[in-house]
Amino acid sequence: MTGPVLAVDQGTSGTKALVVCPERGVLGTGFAEVRPRYLPGGLAEVDPAQLYDSVVDAGRRALAEAGEDVVALGLANQGETVLAWDPATGRPLTDALVWQDRRAETVCAELAEQAEELRRLTGLPLDPYFAAPKMAWIRRHLTGEGVVTTSDAWLVHRLTGAYVTDAATAGRTQLLDLDRAEWSPRALDLYGLAGERLPEVTDTAGPVGTTTAFGPEIPLTGLIVDQQAALLAQRVTGPGAAKCTYGTGAFLLAHTGDRPRRGDSGLVACVAWRLAGRTSYCLDGQVYTAASAVRWLTDLGVISSAADLDPVGGAVPDSGGVTFVPALAGLAAPWWRGDLRGSLTGLGLDTTPGHLVRALCEGIAAQVAELAEAAAGDLGAPLETLRVDGGLTRSALLMQTQADLLQRPVEVSALPDATALGTAALARLGADPALGVEDALPDWKPAAVYEPRIPAGRAAERRAGFRTAVAALLGP
Repeated sequence: MTGPVLAVDQGTSGTKALVVCPERGVLGTGFAEVRPRYLPGGLAEVDPAQLYDSVVDAGRRALAEAGEDVVALGLANQGETVLAWDPATGRPLTDALVWQDRRAETVCAELAEQAEELRRLTGLPLDPYFAAPKMAWIRRHLTGEGVVTTSDAWLVHRLTGAYVTDAATAGRTQLLDLDRAEWSPRALDLYGLAGERLPEVTDTAGPVGTTTAFGPEIPLTGLIVDQQAALLAQRVTGPGAAKCTYGTGAFLLAHTGDRPRRGDSGLVACVAWRLAGRTSYCLDGQVYTAASAVRWLTDLGVISSAADLDPVGGAVPDSGGVTFVPALAGLAAPWWRGDLRGSLTGLGLDTTPGHLVRALCEGIAAQVAELAEAAAGDLGAPLETLRVDGGLTRSALLMQTQADLLQRPVEVSALPDATALGTAALARLGADPALGVEDALPDWKPAAVYEPRIPAGRAAERRAGFRTAVAALLGP
């Protein structure tokens, strides 16, 4: 089956849609904003109607701009965002708890003695970032009615009537047996969810159903969680390579082949994708706040937008002794301390907005460098390069800082919408089983390559300073 496909990337702060043709590239784009609510106590939630409406709105905009029919649809999702809903009507029974939400810390505290068992079963550490703690919290505190699932299952049901989730998204719940890529009765029992009606776990490419939400009937043939879609688009399809996406958070994924790699570094072992029944795996490390930390500086009036990072930060030669640990929603891998708050130290009367911007860039880059080092430890070999994508890769200051602290080349993708393009590839694979994976993927080439400009010793000093600041937050 040939022809354009519609790829929809439903994200935290908005939904991006592309109409992609294998021969002519991107024919149309659409975007619709989503506005999560961030409340005291680490709460993050969103009206589910915003999620669905944004999918339809962005998709229709992309189709209108393209002016052509499409042969298939692919949908990427946020991963760990959950809600309860009525499977008979599709009506939401709760708000959606966004992946950043921390209210399920009480659930995790009760399961502390089973944390290692859950990690062995599912590859995931015990943390409210993942879906299962939120699902259990909803059942305890909001409603026992309907079903409780990740947001993708609800969106797919609204679009097609099917009740499914893909293997990669299911792997973000802490309810999936990682080795078998199917629901784990033991994990369900530990969370008190043994009686739940869960969606069928499907391949990431294949027929799911059809939808008329965008106009003419379109088959839905690709499903995946957002970061794994970007991993695919970056052509990180074999062991040893890695990519990092700089969006609301920053997410580093390293492919590990057809077997999960459970290490002791603090990274997550999870499903990358499942094609024709064959599962590929990856290591995943998370920085909870990247672009959201830039937005925080913007809200404070330090800068007017992310476009100011380079001119404002470039006005000074360094951070002026300021160290910023941007744990504004807690620390994720490899520390897993979502209860912590950020720190800004070394301030003086001579501190300028440029120093704050540089300190933020160093704080983000230092966390990603920690993730890369952890991945190298689990893989048994250092990462040779890091492929990167996402909105913040437009900042030359951040990318150069990343290369300096990583002491490795940083290759910035020329693909501005890697998640959507990876989703488009899956839609094509699902619509045409004879198509090879490499043939479905977009051509990859770097738009820019940043080489380290500082010696290894200086990079080690800067990373040591960041680790000292993190240690102060962690406490004795």
